[in-house]
Amino acid sequence: MLSGRRLDLLDPTPVDIEIEDIAHGLAFVARWNGQTNGNFAYSVAEHSLLVEELFGRIAPKAPAKWRLAALLHDAPEYVIGDMISPVKSAVGPDYGALDDRLAAAIHIRFGLPAEVPKTVKRQIKKADKISAWMEATQIAGFSDSEATRFFGRPDKSLIEGLQITLRPPLEVRQAYTARHDALLACM
Repeated sequence: MLSGRRLDLLDPTPVDIEIEDIAHGLAFVARWNGQTNGNFAYSVAEHSLLVEELFGRIAPKAPAKWRLAALLHDAPEYVIGDMISPVKSAVGPDYGALDDRLAAAIHIRFGLPAEVPKTVKRQIKKADKISAWMEATQIAGFSDSEATRFFGRPDKSLIEGLQITLRPPLEVRQAYTARHDALLACM
């Protein structure tokens, strides 16, 4: 890793994980395989910031630790990349197991339980789907009806005032790290 840490992907440990490595990696991993409108790729870091914001709207009384879990929901992708769902399915259960091991190490590193409670996980997944709908309609060229077919129609009150903006990786990396630090300070 850029921090100088060595991360064993098959047996990750929390001590080898640094937020700077996660933020840097996610800022350069493109969602939608880079097939979005704009001058910059829409990164997993930017997506994660949006999911955390949406999660806060879905569960406004949730403690900071669950907002942090929402921010970190795709954190393993800093080293394994973002694959579209059909590719993940084709790779098979080993991909899921690798993702789960990395997520557990990341959660422990930042004071979260290795596995997020199912109720919180469902709320994060809901925020993730709303984010996907927004991305599809705002930057990936989907019509509202196409996006709704794939991701469901979001409650308009949850997305009110939110607009996806594509930013340079350095700016997104700094925003991701700052949000992480702010949430940790509230825990």
